[in-house]
Amino acid sequence: MKTIVLGENAEVLPTLPQAFARLIYIDPPFNTGKVQKRDRIRVRATAGAGQRGGFGGRRYDVEKVESGAYDDDHQDFEGFLMPRIEASLRCLTGDGSLFVHLDSREVHHIKVALDKLLGRRRFINEIIWAYDYGGRPKNRWPAKHDTLLFYAMKPNDYVFDFDAMDRIPYMAPGLVGKEKAERGKTPTDVWWHTIVPTNGREKTGYPTQKPMGVLNRVVKVHSRPGDVVLDFFAGSGTTGESAARHDRGFVLVDDNPEAVQIAAARLAFARPECVGFSPAAAAAAARF
Repeated sequence: MKTIVLGENAEVLPTLPQAFARLIYIDPPFNTGKVQKRDRIRVRATAGAGQRGGFGGRRYDVEKVESGAYDDDHQDFEGFLMPRIEASLRCLTGDGSLFVHLDSREVHHIKVALDKLLGRRRFINEIIWAYDYGGRPKNRWPAKHDTLLFYAMKPNDYVFDFDAMDRIPYMAPGLVGKEKAERGKTPTDVWWHTIVPTNGREKTGYPTQKPMGVLNRVVKVHSRPGDVVLDFFAGSGTTGESAARHDRGFVLVDDNPEAVQIAAARLAFARPECVGFSPAAAAAAARF
């Protein structure tokens, strides 16, 4: 199953098959109270003076390209999010896992609501994704982390592929011996990973895009090859690309036409079924 759906997730979720997804990962709007928008640039080589220098003395012209935007402001965020999560649970297999990715504005409220919905015994981990990028205000500690809440439908029976886990370097490799140093150590519940680099290859220009490295860890450890991953706040399709590149299926849902076009272009190699829209304009919507 490899599907991208353009539609309001509250309407789409009840139409999806039952118990088809081993893993649900969502990165919903963070309720920042702002319009989320990120301008991007297109750089072209030029034989003239150009606006920017590059490697080997090459010159480039730079053109600003306006990105899409959405209003990230919900008066009742819990009332917006929780019915959608509840509607999605029928899509999980009996041993499935749920990941909800939030920041400090709403994570505490949603954690309490999820505990009420699922029961506290189904809560497995609070994972901190920490990064070091962006502005640093002088009137408070800079906010440089998000939180991933991990719940398992069966606390004693869920997918956790320890051997698929990407390992991290030891800070003092000389103290652990050559074999351990070469293998690396197990990550903890604090994941240090950069945001999507502004000039990186995976950059789509879509606001709030999350890095493949974070999604790869979730997908590889919490699902198996052949499983299906559901993301009903799919954005630019990072979850789908991670799933596809690791031999998983995916169902992506988003109500933003630009988002699904970018996802369709990004996932063209996987030949997804596109529901509710034509992928014909995808190449123009995304920069790859």
